[in-house]
Amino acid sequence: MPVTPHDTSGNGSATALEHMLKGTAPQVSHILNNALEGRDISVEDALVLFDTSGLEFNALVMTADELRRRRVGDIVTYVVNRNINFTNVCIKRCGFCAFSRDHREEEGYFLPLSEIIRRAREAWELGATEVCVQAGLPPQMEGDLYIRLCEAIKTELPDMHIHGFSPEEVLYGSVRSKCSTRDYLVGLKDAGVGSLPGTSAEILDQEMRDMISPGRITVDQWIEVITNAHDLGIPTTSTIMYGHVETHEHIARHLALLRDIQKGTGGFTEFVPLIFVASEAPMYSRNLVEGVREGPTGNEVTKVHAISRLMLDNWIPNLQVSWVKESLRFAQTLLNAGVNDMGGTLINESISTSAGAQFGQLVRPGQFRQLIRDAGRIPAERHTIYNDLRVFEDPDQDPVEPLDMVGDNPEEQFGSYFRLIKMDDFRFKHPKHAGQSEEGENKGFEG
Repeated sequence: MPVTPHDTSGNGSATALEHMLKGTAPQVSHILNNALEGRDISVEDALVLFDTSGLEFNALVMTADELRRRRVGDIVTYVVNRNINFTNVCIKRCGFCAFSRDHREEEGYFLPLSEIIRRAREAWELGATEVCVQAGLPPQMEGDLYIRLCEAIKTELPDMHIHGFSPEEVLYGSVRSKCSTRDYLVGLKDAGVGSLPGTSAEILDQEMRDMISPGRITVDQWIEVITNAHDLGIPTTSTIMYGHVETHEHIARHLALLRDIQKGTGGFTEFVPLIFVASEAPMYSRNLVEGVREGPTGNEVTKVHAISRLMLDNWIPNLQVSWVKESLRFAQTLLNAGVNDMGGTLINESISTSAGAQFGQLVRPGQFRQLIRDAGRIPAERHTIYNDLRVFEDPDQDPVEPLDMVGDNPEEQFGSYFRLIKMDDFRFKHPKHAGQSEEGENKGFEG
């Protein structure tokens, strides 16, 4: 079912937009008016909008902002969470990934279960409601590893939401377990998974995937995992990675595919555009893929967010910006291009950081609230699946959150990816050679 609009009444910005649309090219004006009237725009419409500049570009951005206002109002949300990327060892060699290491490399790590639980407990004590658990695909992994990990977290922290395991990981777990992806998803749900990240999507075009990540989960397999998760009552996010060798048509068709899935399942909670961070990515730094760019321009980023709002607005109400990739300043600007969610506090960000993202690994709740207010919006802390909002309308009534008290150098308290890969304590050991790492540790968590 389509999403119910929050508010369709006019305001000053809507009146300004109406005047602007009268001065735009007829084709662009027609597309934007269709969107404002609640119609889905087509792939072909999106391609016209990708070519806009000047007045038409401004009208696109204002239309996205107006649709956001009508759909979800002026509240901008964030979630207090922690990333736990428990291993960087991976059997895949994706051209865009600077995070993963081969099991023979000295920088490969694997966190023992006790450390994973410690990090989750620390996050809970700092006010987190979610742990986001994703990692590499370690060789000869025991098939039930992810399931046992969820069970252990829920035993220790029954109220912590586990946002874990991409479609690629679900597929790998099912292969290692010799079962279907659906059966594996049932096992994850029974073990306590609350939602899946809709990552490993990149561009949902098989020819493109074969170029930038040969051997990666296929488009059909990604769709199978996502739709089975939704059918089982496991919500997921949805993503795209752009700014490498894709075209505008690839992006538009990717958005249309997500929209079609949502029409059938209703299981996507949000859409998150993710830029390609090039500096350490093998396909860019080693020239492994012909014609790869070093990421999108600022105008392209703005267009992708705005067009995503237009294409998905009727079906996926929440559009998230990745502050890790975009910077907090640009993320704040994108609140005017259809965005209504700032993502999570993260505490430990490893994957984008390893690729060369320069914008830190932690945002304190108080920082989110200030940024949102400075943009003229109302901050609210959300649960992973966008329920149980804590709305902060009066800044004088803001609480002092535990994360707000973290010092100026959070890496000293929480560590960092670049410190982790140098630590002997968590060095990866291949299953053929690894012994039991500590008494009582679950088999398969040697580190």
